[in-house]
Amino acid sequence: MKKNSILLVLLLLAQLVSTAQNSNIKSSVKNVESKVDSILFMMTLEEKIGQLVQYNGSWDLTGPASEVGNKQKEEQLKKGLVGAMLNVLSVDATREAQKLVMENSRIKIPLMFGYDVIHGYKTIFPVPLGETASWDLEAMEKSARIAAVESVADGVNWTFSPMIDVSRDARWGRIMEGSGEDPYLTSLVAIAKVKGYQGDDLADSTTIAATAKHFAGYGFAEGGRDYNTVNIGENELHNMILPPFKAAANVGVATFMNSFNTIDGTPATGNKMLQRDILKGDWNWDGFVVSDWGSITEMIYHGFAKDKEQAAEIALKAGSDMDMEGGAYEAGLMDLVQEGKIDESLINEAVKRILRVKFKMGLFEDPYRYANPDLAKEISYEQHREVARDIAKKSIVLLKNENELLPIKPSVKNIAVIGPLADDKDSPIGNWRAQAEANSAVSVLEGIKAAAGDDVNITYAEGAKLGIGERSFLMPLKINETDRSGFSEAIEKAKNADLVLMALGEDAFQTGEGRSQAKIGLAGLQQELLQEIYKVNKNIVLVLINGRPMEITWAAEKMPAIVEAWQLGSESGHAIADVLFGKYNPSGKLPVSFPKAVGQEPLYYNQKSTGRPYSEEHVTFSTYTDVGKDPLYPFGYGLSYTTFEYGDLKLSSEEMNENGEITASISVTNSGDVEGKEVVQLYLQDLVASKARPVKELKGFKMIELAPGESKTVEFSIDEKMLEFYTANQKWEAEAGDFNVFIGGNSRDVKKAQFTLNK
Repeated sequence: MKKNSILLVLLLLAQLVSTAQNSNIKSSVKNVESKVDSILFMMTLEEKIGQLVQYNGSWDLTGPASEVGNKQKEEQLKKGLVGAMLNVLSVDATREAQKLVMENSRIKIPLMFGYDVIHGYKTIFPVPLGETASWDLEAMEKSARIAAVESVADGVNWTFSPMIDVSRDARWGRIMEGSGEDPYLTSLVAIAKVKGYQGDDLADSTTIAATAKHFAGYGFAEGGRDYNTVNIGENELHNMILPPFKAAANVGVATFMNSFNTIDGTPATGNKMLQRDILKGDWNWDGFVVSDWGSITEMIYHGFAKDKEQAAEIALKAGSDMDMEGGAYEAGLMDLVQEGKIDESLINEAVKRILRVKFKMGLFEDPYRYANPDLAKEISYEQHREVARDIAKKSIVLLKNENELLPIKPSVKNIAVIGPLADDKDSPIGNWRAQAEANSAVSVLEGIKAAAGDDVNITYAEGAKLGIGERSFLMPLKINETDRSGFSEAIEKAKNADLVLMALGEDAFQTGEGRSQAKIGLAGLQQELLQEIYKVNKNIVLVLINGRPMEITWAAEKMPAIVEAWQLGSESGHAIADVLFGKYNPSGKLPVSFPKAVGQEPLYYNQKSTGRPYSEEHVTFSTYTDVGKDPLYPFGYGLSYTTFEYGDLKLSSEEMNENGEITASISVTNSGDVEGKEVVQLYLQDLVASKARPVKELKGFKMIELAPGESKTVEFSIDEKMLEFYTANQKWEAEAGDFNVFIGGNSRDVKKAQFTLNK
């Protein structure tokens, strides 16, 4: 009888696998759910728990594991007790890992292979914060598409991206990994990135599953210190933090990743309200939630769980489906079920979510579909670098340009390129660089030499070393604060130059995870070097290479020209030269506010008004007595080599009825001498509401291109949906009342009108 039962199970399994292999993977949701249920029916509790476990590939999977811990992992793979792996790279390695499961396990459920593909895989694009400065959603989708293709060519089929944490604090190291301070702009970037990674069909062997992270509140860490406590109210959570995640869920992002922080005392990993009630309940999202690295066991250190078993219980009940390298689920879930502390139905629900994604990816149809050795041969990395150059130049923001110092004039025949980042081919790659080759970026110096031509004399001096020692993800450079031996050479070359290009900023690993800083100015001797060069030559273009907003108040006062070039990736130097020599007219706009002083952080444009917002007569209003409250450069700011004049803002009506719509229009004219692009931005303000509302919120933008003297009328449709927010009624709705409309080239310099919503 027992043999017959086993035979029946095997026959059912064979039939299921055959059906999956021969069916179109775009089958209906009902068919996928039927297949998921069939597999779940055949699984033991141990096998179910195994699907909730993710291992790090800490050994060479093309050969046998040698260390004890890795041998144990290998045996778990053979038993089918692992659902996914991360950091397993190469077609050979992923194929061998998949074979361990497919040729040895009982039910043969394929693995997923995850990796941090953040802004490119081998071809590196601008760091996400920099890329967002392009405000070009099509370009962002394209860079994600290229990253997906290159990832799959190396066996990776799942990325832990996009990071869509709204972040307002330049001290936070991971601000470079997101899209800045605005939830609307971040939401659109989230959609573009998910579409780029996942395409129209997850089963397409050139797409990868995307991950919306970190859910939620990670970017609001106190003091800008990574992993730190988050204290926010319900209003801030729903109106500022959750919208990008809702946008990602709506477009079918395959997975979510929870975050390291606590929110109001509850770790996000163990937060039922976030994961079960909102994400899986209110939003009806059907993917699975993976923990961040070890975040389940970290609840022990939060003082929220006493041991791994309790941490596993809290996390699973809260809605965390997969345990990334935490060891909590495989250590604790079996006992928890047997002790009656966890109902097996919770494990079943988590397993179903994981199996559902694997079916959508086509892994049951072909477990080796992402281990194609021929795909890499078909990739044109040269074309990918051309795209990287195009996106990089679109991401550059011109912050200052007195006396039209830029673009560089033909009359300039002697250029001194100075600074520790001028000939640096590594820092432009930035942090989270996936499989980019170290020192593979085009440096500023290389870009300038290639663009200048033979009749321009280019000299170079490092001036001061940025840091000392070898740089790596784990060991960033020790900042140099003592070696001035290169100053004299730099000063001499600056004296004899028509123009000085100063390349200053941050090392690649000054920003990123665990890279929070209390000081965000020019590190080491860079500020001193800049001041010394300024004494001998005032014609300086400051080229900033960095991953976060920096405190550059002195430079903003003294430098005639400043270019925010971020960490632009593989084609950095060429893209910078394209802008400096006028081959491309800069069109980037800041996705974050730049402070006058670090003490202003966190700093953001969509703040709420206080009871004492401003007074010309009294000091008792909300400001700083030394630097004021306004940013050095506001959100949405960016200059061009031409100028744009905005006409009067006109509304089609001053009244909007319920479910109605009005049109806001404005004429924009290119009043300069060259063709240029302008990002026209729409902001709204709800003047009186059931909750205090921001002084303005971005609600739309359009990029236009105008020839010299050309005018264009830009229109925005405003409907009731655009006016909704999470109200005192604890739901999204628009409230009747008066609204301000602002349109301009940044969040500060705007034209204004007003209308009333009648309900």
